[in-house]
Amino acid sequence: MRQQEDVSVIICAYTEKRLEELCAAVQSVQQQAVQPREIIVVIDYNPSLLKQVQTHLAAVLVTENTQAKGASGSRNSGIAVAQGEIVIFLDDDAIAEPRWLEHLLAPYQEPKVIGVGGKIEPRWIADRPNWFPNEFLWVVGCTYTGMPIKKATVRNVIGANMSVRTCALTHVGGFRASFGNNKGGTMSGNKWLHHHAGDEETELCMRITQTHPESIWFYTPSATVKHCVSVQRTHLSYFLWRCYDEGLGKALLVGIHNTQTGLAAERTYTFKTLPRGIVRGLKETFVHGDLGGAARAGAIVMGLAATVVGYLVGRVVVPRKTRLVTPLARVSVRANR
Repeated sequence: MRQQEDVSVIICAYTEKRLEELCAAVQSVQQQAVQPREIIVVIDYNPSLLKQVQTHLAAVLVTENTQAKGASGSRNSGIAVAQGEIVIFLDDDAIAEPRWLEHLLAPYQEPKVIGVGGKIEPRWIADRPNWFPNEFLWVVGCTYTGMPIKKATVRNVIGANMSVRTCALTHVGGFRASFGNNKGGTMSGNKWLHHHAGDEETELCMRITQTHPESIWFYTPSATVKHCVSVQRTHLSYFLWRCYDEGLGKALLVGIHNTQTGLAAERTYTFKTLPRGIVRGLKETFVHGDLGGAARAGAIVMGLAATVVGYLVGRVVVPRKTRLVTPLARVSVRANR
């Protein structure tokens, strides 16, 4: 019998289009070298998907999102029913490597470690575009150039492959409802003024660190998952929109946590990582004859520009009152944990 760890793995799902990927994600957890206490699948306001998951995945705990629609509300709903001392989040279109759970839990032997994230490799459904730079793999939710290449402490981890001590999550009230693809938004009804994707885990990590200043977040690349990249996300239009949206999200983060804290990691990325990527791309073209190098350098410039525009819109154009974030939803937990 495989060893069981006192952890809860939460997988959130919202569309029938990814049912096959969801089943594969659950199976990859069930086949781990060590087993979690439970696997929780949270369905985000989709009764049809709920019935299908209950039919196809009878061996897991299936629950509904009872909070705000979107990733943050779904994750909070999963936390509310989780029994494990550590909560792990895996995307519904990600597949964990066989020893993923074992490697993800190892750093918790150090009491100061409050959360751990792992490496996220892209699994391209279509051919990867030759112009797509590694520095912008965060656009598709994956580990990107600029992140540590070995075990290290970090400011935040990426939500597709992250874990947190449950007590820390409940203490700060879980994920902030104004992040995580929630409908209704916090900026405006205009899609260009409303942040749609990501940053909920960054905000959570920063908030937990402020509440527990002695704690550390840890990144371990040996805890690897492969994240599906759909055909839609290989289009340049999506790339630029996602960069713009990231800028809006960073404006929200700065509004909450101030400029120095909110953008510390981004400054290093912008002024060191991206220039190196541009130089490398141009060198690949003019020295090695790889025309894709110049395209990747150009994509870095365009991606950075789109992100900066989004940030400026979020900080300058959008009225201050619309930047107010929604209150934290308190996460209630089972009394018998």
